[in-house]
Amino acid sequence: MIATIQLKSRKLKIDLTKPLDISIPLRGDASNVSAWYLNPPKIKPEIIDGDTVSVANGAVINFNTITFNPHSHGTHTETVGHIVEKVYSINKHLKQFFFLAEVVTVAPEKLGDDYVISKKQLKFTLGNKKRDAIIIRTMPNTRDKLSKQYSNTNPTYLLEDAAEYLKTKGIKHLLVDLPSVDKEQDGGELLAHNAFWNTKGKLRLDATITEFIYVSNKIEDGKYMLNLQIAPFENDASPSKPILYKIIA
Repeated sequence: MIATIQLKSRKLKIDLTKPLDISIPLRGDASNVSAWYLNPPKIKPEIIDGDTVSVANGAVINFNTITFNPHSHGTHTETVGHIVEKVYSINKHLKQFFFLAEVVTVAPEKLGDDYVISKKQLKFTLGNKKRDAIIIRTMPNTRDKLSKQYSNTNPTYLLEDAAEYLKTKGIKHLLVDLPSVDKEQDGGELLAHNAFWNTKGKLRLDATITEFIYVSNKIEDGKYMLNLQIAPFENDASPSKPILYKIIA
């Protein structure tokens, strides 16, 4: 099925039969990707009046309860409500779901004991392109990103000037294959989050950050249509399922 999407003054065609999923599925065991020092998520049948409600245990239905943290346990999309006192629900502030996006691959730079993504790198990859969203794939890009345990590993992060550059360039949706755009232990400064959401000025309430994606090596760098799907959680963040579509015309 070919769909035509109107973006401002442009019409673009995408093939809906060929989605490219860049989310990480949530599993109820220790193989699930994880960060921020939490135990794995749980997906277990509910127990009612001593009976385990699952077909395998004689019930007529499966009735699982799922316990997880969206920030720690997989692909999630968040609003500025993640870092400010006032509640800004992702369900209320993400009102559009299709965006012109650019996939870029970045080899993080060494900075002291850290690996970082800089303004210079993003400026080089984006050039004069006008995009609503950027999808950052970091190198090396191995499949262990699907199950990696990131706590206490000091993962790659964005420098403040990189996030500031994306804000200035008009990028509304930032997607990364990292547990956070900020350093794991930064004394609570959250420099990249604050810069991207402009917390020292007018808050960018319609801007989002999506973390814990995985962009297969089969997906080439370049322009795509992004469908940013979320669950309707009234929370600062929601599990999400970003899907890319190649633009065919």
